[in-house]
Amino acid sequence: MNPGTNKDTRPDAPILLVPYMWIGDFVRCHSVVTLLQQRYPRRPIDVLTTALCAPLLDYMPGVRKGIVWDLPRKRLAWREHKALATQLSAERYGQVLIMPRTWKSALAPYLAGIPERTGFVGEARFVLLNDLRFGERRLPRMIDRCGALTVPKREALPGGWPPPELVVPAVEAAEWRARRGLPDDGRPVIAFAPGAVGPSKRWPADYFGALAKSLTADGHQVWVLGSPNESPLAAEIVRAAGPGARDLTSDDLRNAILALKLARVAVSNDSGLVHVAAAMGTPTIGIFGPTSPWHWAPLNPLAAVIETRTEVPCRPCHKPECRMVHHRCMRDIGVSEVIAAVRRTLAVAPV
Repeated sequence: MNPGTNKDTRPDAPILLVPYMWIGDFVRCHSVVTLLQQRYPRRPIDVLTTALCAPLLDYMPGVRKGIVWDLPRKRLAWREHKALATQLSAERYGQVLIMPRTWKSALAPYLAGIPERTGFVGEARFVLLNDLRFGERRLPRMIDRCGALTVPKREALPGGWPPPELVVPAVEAAEWRARRGLPDDGRPVIAFAPGAVGPSKRWPADYFGALAKSLTADGHQVWVLGSPNESPLAAEIVRAAGPGARDLTSDDLRNAILALKLARVAVSNDSGLVHVAAAMGTPTIGIFGPTSPWHWAPLNPLAAVIETRTEVPCRPCHKPECRMVHHRCMRDIGVSEVIAAVRRTLAVAPV
């Protein structure tokens, strides 16, 4: 394979996106798909994905297909990159947009000879990229950085970005519910997403438990979602809530997607699932403690943003664990405040 020799410059040559592989950032990159569709309506758009994020692509309008490839995170894995490059070369992409700033994220597109390789300089990627962009750190939000790669050099950025969209068929969600044996008995479903990357962004599990107990007493079902890493949190919440709550944590993201489609309201920390729920239009309450909603909340509107009012000098914070130990930015958000937000949202949420 000779890098740089796959010179497909057809006006309908497909475009490849290499997004961030965290769930929330992956959803956020659907805005990039929409922007590219508007600019290049004749060009198919594919997305490189991990197995974890792949189910999201089934519900993203404008995506032709996903290229599923799990590359190791902590080693170069030259053989795997070359194998991925062989597959990418066969697709005859005309351009690739590389969102992550790492050297490794640009290696396979370079080896595949994709003629236009767009991305920020990042880790000194002067050879791997040939459409280099600068000024990444002047763009305050992740969506600003991702969206900027769709705009030609020296062209001004638009005043706003199209929000992501996930379109989940109601029939598919209903069939999933029947297979899982989840009762459709008229009780509204409230979905919880108590996980996050690191405990610092998690509202305490006992607070979620108290919220679940109150909501099940009101006649609602509570479904607790997340990965197997969140199973201990789910078990604690379900024990507190009683028989009206279900642990639906799973290693298949599709289960969470379909559950969120069926929920009347979702309650989530600053995590990937707050983006999933908001992008499909489920009324969503986002709980933000150490992180800034302006920077990290979904572009899609949230039904409510619960943000700490406690003045702590360590905020904003992106550490996985609270450096100050007290975790007041989350512990000072009371259960009663979130219950009130859920009840207000239920009062106006579509049935």
